Amino acid sequence: DNEMNDWKSQLKLPPKDRRKKTTDVTATKGNDFEEFCLKRELLMGIFEKGWEKPSPIQEASIPIALLGRDVLARAKNGTGKTGAYVIPVLQRVDPTENHIQALIIVPTRELALQTSQICIELAKYMNARVMVTTGGTNLKDDIMRIYENVHIIIATPGRILDLMEKKVAKMDKCKMLVLDEADKLLSQDFKGMLDTVISFLPKDRQILLYSATFPLTVENFMKKHLHEPYELNLMEELTLKGVTQYYAFVQERQKVHCLNTLFSKLQINQSIIFCNSTQRVELLAKKIAELGYSCYYIHAKMSQPHHLFTRGIDIQAVNVVINFDFPKMAETYLHRIGRSGRFGHLGIAINLITYDDRFTLHRIESELGTEIKPIPKVIDKSLYVPEFQIEENENENNSKK
Repeated sequence: DNEMNDWKSQLKLPPKDRRKKTTDVTATKGNDFEEFCLKRELLMGIFEKGWEKPSPIQEASIPIALLGRDVLARAKNGTGKTGAYVIPVLQRVDPTENHIQALIIVPTRELALQTSQICIELAKYMNARVMVTTGGTNLKDDIMRIYENVHIIIATPGRILDLMEKKVAKMDKCKMLVLDEADKLLSQDFKGMLDTVISFLPKDRQILLYSATFPLTVENFMKKHLHEPYELNLMEELTLKGVTQYYAFVQERQKVHCLNTLFSKLQINQSIIFCNSTQRVELLAKKIAELGYSCYYIHAKMSQPHHLFTRGIDIQAVNVVINFDFPKMAETYLHRIGRSGRFGHLGIAINLITYDDRFTLHRIESELGTEIKPIPKVIDKSLYVPEFQIEENENENNSKK
């Protein structure tokens, strides 16, 4: 045991991070990295990176991944997710064997570079060779690197598929596949690429899949390729349950008029209205104030003190959400309209749709597996007005008596 502590005393530890952390990073069971029975070289890399204790996602997924089981984890960025899969990958790689043993696929070049940076830092004391290949790296150089033998490849889908099809990246002994941000990897941008990638891997491979949302594309992919995955959910799930969604076709210049009509016809408790740019937020807030409604606005480019105004928003009191501008991504739509399952209050969402938005509307509707209906002349108040919901329940009770 003295020897154990001796190697720790030699480490060059970075200064402690004293910033406040949110519970998705701190609500752990208090395990230590040592408890995962990792190789000492790997532990040295972990501690020198400044990681003292595993985050909840690491605590939950590392032991399972080390068993060789498929993992299906719902987690967002900034929770230690990368460590959750890089640590098992490094632990399971055998540096004495010269072939590709693990493939990590991410949707963007930036994420690939970030991930490889973490992987290289953690592997500092190991002989594991890590390589990153994306649309932006030089193809000839990448081919040379692979011929010199690498153990772990971090890649974007198009590029790794190219290398596999050219028979440069030989995957017949690659036993681990990690898919990070799987919802993006399975979106329209990468049509069916992952299915092809998987066809190059051995049958007894292990898949670790991480995603913040689970649209139908991800669900179907899981059913097809994952073998009895261990499921982890480390997020408040956003759901569209209880939110009745409508759309109204409008021309760009009619939007404000349409909004005014909605204000007069709907029984709004509090409403949040979304635009697609900061300028439009400010302009619209002005217009709404001119119409005589009290209105605060908030966007990313504002200074901190202004944010205090909007503390007046009580998310549970919001019963109407309006997309003044329809978002381009299903994920954005879910974040605007979805509720975290805990509150389960009813509400309505109204989307103002221009001619250019019409395809996006259908795409998002099918990606989220939800229904967005044309707006009726009159919207039933029991769908979104709290007082009407309570009375109806009471009436039911009375009639039962």
